[in-house]
Amino acid sequence: MKTALLQITSSDDPAANLEMVRNMIAEAVAEGAQFILTPEVTNCVSNSTTRQREVLQHEEDDLTLAGLRAQAAELGVWLLIGSLGIKTHDPDGRFANRSFMINPQGQIVARYDKIHMFDVQVTETETFRESKNYRPGEQAVVAETDFGKIGLTICYDIRFPHLHAALAQAGARILTVPAAFSPVTGAAHWESLLRARAIETGCWVLAPAQTGAHPTTRGKTRHTHGHSMVVAPWGEVVIDAGTNLGIHFFDLDDSSVTEARRRVPSLTHRRPFDGP
Repeated sequence: MKTALLQITSSDDPAANLEMVRNMIAEAVAEGAQFILTPEVTNCVSNSTTRQREVLQHEEDDLTLAGLRAQAAELGVWLLIGSLGIKTHDPDGRFANRSFMINPQGQIVARYDKIHMFDVQVTETETFRESKNYRPGEQAVVAETDFGKIGLTICYDIRFPHLHAALAQAGARILTVPAAFSPVTGAAHWESLLRARAIETGCWVLAPAQTGAHPTTRGKTRHTHGHSMVVAPWGEVVIDAGTNLGIHFFDLDDSSVTEARRRVPSLTHRRPFDGP
């Protein structure tokens, strides 16, 4: 199945980002892609809470979600919207970081809210507190598609192997990890974490990523690592997109999952234990 990862540099203008992504999706489909994946926070990358409150919308009103659903239906393709920043009705006003699986009829077949919040100090001058503006999800999600079950995760989730193991044990043969990864942690850990999750589960790991310096109308400019990656179930890196914008194609072959799990059936060897 010809699959395409989009590596993009979203700004803090959702309308401009939607136009960019729609153009890339159309190009990917023209090249034969049947399944297309976008990165985390496709609709808006911003460090400004004020700007986020101005431009983010509730799911039922979100222009990016509506536009991409319509395009998936028009083109007849599967689409993972890696995530969107979405307003919620929570009393504290925090947003959701929500991934959407869209079928070729434009229907939402699965939603996943990022569980693990990126609350870290990566350097003496670079600190992230994702939980300040985003509330964590509580439900792991496996999406049903006509080409296999897909376990949905987002970015910082990659550091929590128990989540990915649970998704694989629930039937997932593909794991998605859309990201807007920090350049500091990305350079140190990104590839290693993605390969580890693939090897541990015998799953394809598909990780479309934001890249570069993100244009902003307000607040500090954010930078992301890029290096969208595809890792095969045996742990081979099939794609490393580097840091440039672009569309990256590969063949998603389910037989690779069967073969990797036949050779090392570790999912069937898990045992309960006591302690420590």
